[in-house]
Amino acid sequence: MQAQIITGIFYIIVLIMSIVIHEVAHGYSAYLLGDNTARLSGRLTLNPIKHLDPFGSVILPLLLLLTGSGFIIGWARPVPYNPNNLRNGRMGNFIVAISGIAANIIIAIIFGFLIRFAPMLGIPAYNPDPLFLSPFYSIASIIVEMNLVLALFNIIPIPPLDGSKILFSFLPARLHFIEDFLERWGIFILLFFIIFIWGSVSPLIYYAFKLLTGLP
Repeated sequence: MQAQIITGIFYIIVLIMSIVIHEVAHGYSAYLLGDNTARLSGRLTLNPIKHLDPFGSVILPLLLLLTGSGFIIGWARPVPYNPNNLRNGRMGNFIVAISGIAANIIIAIIFGFLIRFAPMLGIPAYNPDPLFLSPFYSIASIIVEMNLVLALFNIIPIPPLDGSKILFSFLPARLHFIEDFLERWGIFILLFFIIFIWGSVSPLIYYAFKLLTGLP
């Protein structure tokens, strides 16, 4: 039981740092594209205190952990940016939107490759019980899994997730009614998706995990 609590706490720590990196990636992309809003707001920092959302970063993950939901998800306060200041118009909006997802994928790839090539460095996968991964593999696996979850979750094209901003970046003017509809009802659609559809989509995470790490 104590080991489960420690693992759960580490999941939440990894989640917080991963969503912080996710948000900073948005702000830094906007900065590189000509918008200083995130920098002037003090949000181009990895200090989690600057980014934490009390409910999305702490309360919700703890509730999911304590109720044994099977997965932990959360969010930070969105990094502010002004799309009117961005160069390249719609492409600028697309780059800012996808940069957070890309950051999580890059983290997953880096730690996935560390796991895959760790045996070459003499790091044992199981220590000592073959049913339990050694500490390095356990920690790196949590980092890979959590960042794959965040990447897949955020690419869903439902507000307020990044996938909706990616969709809206390329939506023709004649279809803007779709944007209006999703902005109005997005939170309810997202809840429906999480409850009834996420379970069918989430196995993609485990396929990607196995591809990156080589672990079952």
